Amino acid sequence: MRKGSVRARAAIGATLVVALALVAAGFLVISALRSGLAGTARLNAETSAREIAAQVTDAPDGKVRDVDGLDGDDPAQVVNAYGRVLGASDPLEGRGPVADFARPDKPEEGSEDDGADGADDKGDEPPGKGKGDQGDKAEEKADKAEDAADDKADDKEDREDQGDEPAEVDRDSDDKTLTFPVDDDGEVTYDKGDIAGSQDFSVVAVQTLTRDGTPVTVYSGGSLNAQEEAVSTVTRSMLLGLPVMLLVVAGVTWLVTRRALRPVEGIRQEMSAITASTDLSRRVPEPDSRDEVARLARTTNETLAALEGSVERQRRFVADASHELRSPIASLRTQLEVAAAHPELLDVDGAVEDTVRLQALAADLLLLARLDAGEKPPDARVSLAALVGEQLGQRVGDPRPVQLEGPLADGEVRGSQGQLARVLGNLLDNAQRHADSRVAVSVEREDGWMALSVSDDGEGVPAEERERIFERFVRLDGARTRDEGGAGLGLAIARDVAVRHGGSLAVQTAGGGGARFVLRLPAA
Repeated sequence: MRKGSVRARAAIGATLVVALALVAAGFLVISALRSGLAGTARLNAETSAREIAAQVTDAPDGKVRDVDGLDGDDPAQVVNAYGRVLGASDPLEGRGPVADFARPDKPEEGSEDDGADGADDKGDEPPGKGKGDQGDKAEEKADKAEDAADDKADDKEDREDQGDEPAEVDRDSDDKTLTFPVDDDGEVTYDKGDIAGSQDFSVVAVQTLTRDGTPVTVYSGGSLNAQEEAVSTVTRSMLLGLPVMLLVVAGVTWLVTRRALRPVEGIRQEMSAITASTDLSRRVPEPDSRDEVARLARTTNETLAALEGSVERQRRFVADASHELRSPIASLRTQLEVAAAHPELLDVDGAVEDTVRLQALAADLLLLARLDAGEKPPDARVSLAALVGEQLGQRVGDPRPVQLEGPLADGEVRGSQGQLARVLGNLLDNAQRHADSRVAVSVEREDGWMALSVSDDGEGVPAEERERIFERFVRLDGARTRDEGGAGLGLAIARDVAVRHGGSLAVQTAGGGGARFVLRLPAA
């Protein structure tokens, strides 16, 4: 993986996330802005339409051409039920109706209005009326016919005034939006030479009645120019600001990631130097922060320390093993060379003793190697009381006899019977080697644990040396000769076996002043 790829990926990832978030936020802002401004335009159009409707209602003789509400610059019309334009603002003066999508249906012929003088009137004739009443009805019918003729004439005159050409608009019946042609000043115009573009208006229809009871519909449009300009301005600002913001995010992410990963690069360089020099005493730099990088550096140093200790123990182990093996091998070689030259001088007992000692040392080293390799003990059930009985049977006649401290508790543990027997044998050998007159053994059960104790009445172990005696090839008694003492592996093997079985091995002060070794293992 090339250098800097983590920083690049972090910067690219952060930039993409911010870009998606900004684009989504931009769409939401524009949508909310558009909706709010459209609602404002509709509200303005509705207010204007209601104001015109109120004035139309108060107009004398139903004449609405000269009401104050129709003198504005926004498009507005007053249309009756037949589609006749009764009045319009300046932008629509002389134009036909523009709001066809909201115009009421024209009453059909023969409807209630046209048949007011039909047979139903006869059915409604009050009883007791004679031919005199029929004369009155004929006169009333003639008056209505005359009024209808006058209305037709007025309609014709109005159509001649407003022209036959309808207003040219684009209609959207869903949101009631109309698009009108506008001039350079943004005002609605139908002059072909002045048209510079188009503009959307939100149209609202309000129905009312004139003073003479004629139903009319008032249409008023609110300009959406402010909405379009605001949306356009916000969109341009976002398009211009988005690249700049993304560059800033990418740069900041790059710098922050670079600073955060700088200690990691220092750790990598130091680890590379340690690997090249094989000097495990060196440590990686630890940053002052309390973040993951600092914890990584501390963990790395702890690993280096553990590795250094392991290598040092292995070096000492090899050196001590070589030293311990050199002595019996040299002694055995000397005896064999002397026997080859002078058979009568062969010390058979000494050769056998050196051979047994060499075999025992080799067995100890092999067991330690297996324990260091992490070999797990078998999952067998082992009785500590039975192990104690076998060991006592093998040590009959020793100058320092082994005694029992009370009855042996019943209970079993899980593990290797051979390794646990080796632990008990090492503890008894160590106790007999240091005891003055007696060695005591006990087995007890304590809260789910089995405790095996081996104590002697010797000099004991000083408190400051109670951990050191479990190190390999350590012997505290410098006055003891090599033949009388062990190689210093017995207690080390005993503790390693105890730990591998999930237990512990510790030394205490016995009741008589000697040493007391306690092996604790989980009960099966």
